[in-house]
Amino acid sequence: MIVTLIVICEVGFWVLLAAGLATRYLLKMPRTGIALLLCEPLLEVLLLVVTAIDLKNGADPSWKHGLAALYIGYTVGHGHRTVKWLDGHAAHRFGGAPRPPKPPQYGMARARHEGKVWLGSVTAAAVASGLLLLAALYVGDDGNTDSLYGWIFVAWRATGIHGLIALSYAIWPRRAPAVEPDSAVPARDPEHVPDLLVRRPSKDEEQV
Repeated sequence: MIVTLIVICEVGFWVLLAAGLATRYLLKMPRTGIALLLCEPLLEVLLLVVTAIDLKNGADPSWKHGLAALYIGYTVGHGHRTVKWLDGHAAHRFGGAPRPPKPPQYGMARARHEGKVWLGSVTAAAVASGLLLLAALYVGDDGNTDSLYGWIFVAWRATGIHGLIALSYAIWPRRAPAVEPDSAVPARDPEHVPDLLVRRPSKDEEQV
């Protein structure tokens, strides 16, 4: 049941997102569109409530409850950035807004961008860990909570790997490709054109 609800929440997230953006920009109803977008956190609340009820009814903590916590954490850590990115493109495509800038690709600007994305992963791991700890305390000594603590390790291990990848952009920043100078010379300055490109007059032609 928990896995099915996670799939429903994921599908519902994209359905609400598409409906909110369409209402906001195609139907020209910005308030209604924002209201639909604000309904998305309710999906995570629903998943959290169902997970708690499942544990309360005596279900043994398992990977399903851990996966639910990680899903909620990921949505909290990265959901806002995803919605903002899609909203910017929808505003450009349907609302006449300027094209949203692309993330930086080179240098320390790229490293800072990757660091901000990694902070979203830290937030996701922290939220998931908090939910898993609360679930373990809720179950108490009567149930097997090893799987819940195991998922905390999974969350921070993934965050650590992501952090190493983000750090690599600061240690080895990508360099922008060198721009080759234009070989063509404007026609108004023929004296600067190499001899191979412009035929110099011969001595006979100069005497004439």
